[in-house]
Amino acid sequence: MSLLVVGLSHRSAPVSVLERASLAADTRAKLLQDTLAAEPATEGTVLATCNRIELYADVDKFHAGVAELSTLLAQHSGVGLDELTPYLYVHYEDRAVHHLFSVACGLDSMVVGEGQILGQIKDALALGQELHTAGRLLNDLFQQALRVGKRAHSETGIDRAGQSLVTFGLEQLADGTEVETWAKGKKALVIGAGSMSSLAAATLARSGVSEIVVANRTLARAERLAQILNEPGGTGAAARAAEMVAVGDELGRADVVVSCTGATGLVLTGDDVAAAVRDREAPLALLDLAMPRDIDAAAHRVPGVRLVDIESLAEASADAPMAADVDRVRGIVSDEVAAFGAAQRAAHITPTVVALRAMAADVVTSEVARLEGRLPGLDEKQRAEITQTVRRVVDKLLHAPTVRVKQLASEPGGAGYADALRTLFDLDPETVAAVSRADLNDADVKNRGRV
Repeated sequence: MSLLVVGLSHRSAPVSVLERASLAADTRAKLLQDTLAAEPATEGTVLATCNRIELYADVDKFHAGVAELSTLLAQHSGVGLDELTPYLYVHYEDRAVHHLFSVACGLDSMVVGEGQILGQIKDALALGQELHTAGRLLNDLFQQALRVGKRAHSETGIDRAGQSLVTFGLEQLADGTEVETWAKGKKALVIGAGSMSSLAAATLARSGVSEIVVANRTLARAERLAQILNEPGGTGAAARAAEMVAVGDELGRADVVVSCTGATGLVLTGDDVAAAVRDREAPLALLDLAMPRDIDAAAHRVPGVRLVDIESLAEASADAPMAADVDRVRGIVSDEVAAFGAAQRAAHITPTVVALRAMAADVVTSEVARLEGRLPGLDEKQRAEITQTVRRVVDKLLHAPTVRVKQLASEPGGAGYADALRTLFDLDPETVAAVSRADLNDADVKNRGRV
């Protein structure tokens, strides 16, 4: 395993840099294609959220891999390498596994314990599978990360340590008042119909708003989300869809606005916001969860407007209380990292063991054929008994060494046992490689479409 991750997040970079470095969906695909075209990388996938951009790869050279991945991130993000480099972090092998598992559990989130990151990890794996850039290592790693994250949420109270970014943002808007009390009876405008916007709409509905308008560039997606919110047995909030051209009018009627689109430019300018509140007395609450931002930061200065964005959420989260369960989750992460590393090291030696047993089987077949040539009078029962005896002898001789070498290979520093086995038994490297390719093809078929 030569896993490498190069990235930046809210912990390493200011929001202004994260905002500029954000990657659109088509840019992520091009980044992964270029990553595999680069010499040091054989696998790759990218985890991109509103507060992190991380490129994961299986590399054969550490220093060359760091240089290449850093360069690729700079090229595709549009932020110069010299400017980006001070904010980048690098994790390698077990530390990279530890980092992803921590991310999956919400330990590295802006709001500790939030569970939305699991969906984003799932999306990152799906992208790598769709583009065939995620091979055995990244498939195993990301699927295990999802299991570790789910385990942390089911076995501990990490959920109590934090909430979704939406809930945290609404708490900041409520400014010390219970969100349900603050939201009751308000009219809400949700701009965007993706996963974050859908979560925002559902959270607002549960919090007691009376009306939700969903605006999206693709009206059909807004209509689908509104239909879900209006399903029987829901919260009672009336929902309807609107086209993006109607946002200005809807803004003037809304009490609270949540925006999270994939737009590369501003969705609401400072002038748009000022015009919306010009003839009204009630305050307007704005929550911008997009990266790059949807709402002009100048809205901060408009009287009667309260704007909470990713930058202010990052500042507020620094003071958020940590739950005692965080320590338990850290323990789970450490245990899972050790188990994953042992499994990967053990899997590394498996092709060599398979090749050794195949060579032994060939020896048995050859010797039995030679014996039949020298003793042509053997009947079928005698030949079968001799063949079975020889096979048992070979199996018994190989059993203890192969079991032991798998145990040793699973321990830290055990990677050299596969080389020792190949040298001692003079195994053909191409035979071992052929077993590895067969295993990889089987894993690819098994994992294709699975997230």
